Amino acid sequence: MTAWHPPAPLSAGSGAPIRVLICEDQALVRAGYVTIFSAQPDMEVVGEAADGHAAVEAARALRPDVAVMDIRMPLLDGIEATRQLAGPGTTAGTRILVVTTFNVDAYVYEALRAGASGFLLKDAPPAELVNGVRTVVRGESLLAPAVTRTLIGEFAARVRAPDGPAPAPVPAPGPGAGPDAAQEREQEREREQEQERLKVLTPREHEVLGLLSAGLSNAEIAAELVLSAETVKTYVSRILTKLDLRDRVQAVVLAYRAGVAPGRR
Repeated sequence: MTAWHPPAPLSAGSGAPIRVLICEDQALVRAGYVTIFSAQPDMEVVGEAADGHAAVEAARALRPDVAVMDIRMPLLDGIEATRQLAGPGTTAGTRILVVTTFNVDAYVYEALRAGASGFLLKDAPPAELVNGVRTVVRGESLLAPAVTRTLIGEFAARVRAPDGPAPAPVPAPGPGAGPDAAQEREQEREREQEQERLKVLTPREHEVLGLLSAGLSNAEIAAELVLSAETVKTYVSRILTKLDLRDRVQAVVLAYRAGVAPGRR
């Protein structure tokens, strides 16, 4: 099911509103999002989608600035929809804000790998949802701090260090108990490739990446390294440029894939 909304009128002196697409299979939740975002003077809801296929079609047709994406949807899940809209090689230009429940950490991680610009919890207050949309449309990533550190700690505990013991497998979305031997070899090859990419970073940039991937904000990284917040911002920008990454979320994902993300909580 897809619903397209007529353009909202602009108030005098305003710029173009942020165009938001709601991708959520639960009708009541979807209606709540529409109400919240439509009430903002700088936003307009351009459409709704109740399944993943409809979300991809609507995003390609309507070209929203941000798609608010549920993960568990019929026909095509939110992870694959995100990959098709924001994954490697895509040019849609739509940023994906995943809104999910806390008990699906593995799904959230896979959504970030698929190209999502951030995630929030479904029980986040309206002001946080609105701020989340504004954050990702500015080109910044959004990792809810209270969730990020738990999520990162959970996955860091499962990521095998190059010389460490094998971890318990992380269930992938959908059926299946865990990675088989071929998948483990592929993960090892992927880790080596990502570690090779990281060689372009200076020792200080490695430090900043490690703290960033632990869920620390710029201010917290500055305090940890005894630097100014502006200096940390510059380091983060350099890291993203050198590694050809879109935002902080991609940096966190790369750190996991390289096996260098610390297990902070």
